[in-house]
Amino acid sequence: MSIPNTVKNWFRSNKQEQQHTVDERAVTAPEPEWVPPSPLIYNRGWRISELCKAQDWHTDWYNRWVREIKEPARFHRKQWEFAYVMQALWERGCIAGGKKGLVFAVGTEPLPSVFANYGCDILATDIFPEVGIEKGWTVADQLCFGIESLNKRGLCSDETLRQHVQYRAVDMNDIPGDLKDFDFNWSSCSFEHLGSIEKGLTFLKNQLKTLKPGGWAVHTTEYNISSEELTLDNDNTVIFRRKDLEQLANELRSDGHFVEPFDFSMGAMPEDYAVDYLPHKQEIHLKLQLNEYVVTSVGLIIQKAEG
Repeated sequence: MSIPNTVKNWFRSNKQEQQHTVDERAVTAPEPEWVPPSPLIYNRGWRISELCKAQDWHTDWYNRWVREIKEPARFHRKQWEFAYVMQALWERGCIAGGKKGLVFAVGTEPLPSVFANYGCDILATDIFPEVGIEKGWTVADQLCFGIESLNKRGLCSDETLRQHVQYRAVDMNDIPGDLKDFDFNWSSCSFEHLGSIEKGLTFLKNQLKTLKPGGWAVHTTEYNISSEELTLDNDNTVIFRRKDLEQLANELRSDGHFVEPFDFSMGAMPEDYAVDYLPHKQEIHLKLQLNEYVVTSVGLIIQKAEG
């Protein structure tokens, strides 16, 4: 398959920046561990709304969570999404006994069983099975058929799962009004499949209704790093741009909600410059080709207004 020019241009321009950084490192940084230069990366020490970056694989928090989901650490953005969601919620005191959590489009992800071990009560939701089958989401275990789909790795006992996790079919474009008073909610690369950028942004506003005042939401999605204008929209998968997320944040903040500031830096480690072209090999899979674009994962952290 040929590689579109937009993908080639992104790779070339960023590869030049990487080469300059590596050459400079050879002269000025003899230490065995490379510290990325500040113009390419920013790290507050806790999770903010940010892009997937290779530096996280070298942190204690990242390796703690991948051990809990029984995976070796590997440069794959889906693994990063799970670790990012868990760490962001942990830092905000959500992963604790008696806390109530809601997950959208759960599929067969491991987080509900991990959170059950901490005593959280989780409502796991996914698209109605017949709709998911029609969309082809049974491939690679992407569709949840009930609570039996949520502990395939044996991360908690069956008794703990039954005690702390429940399942319900939910359409993310039409969230039932009785889903409310949760301490936290999350989703992992899901709202880009709702049909359009507008529907995804509408979901991010509506999901706040499920939270208690002061509750936390952590969501990840597709982010376009090769264009701030051209993108995929009105399709089964859409790609969000910087301006889409900034517009959302401004609207939420104007309504009194808190949105963690964005870090749109790309990272400065070699793995941050690798693009997994089609067909994806998924060996280093932090940035990848999707149609004519280069995309990665972005995480958003939102706190519902107290009042």
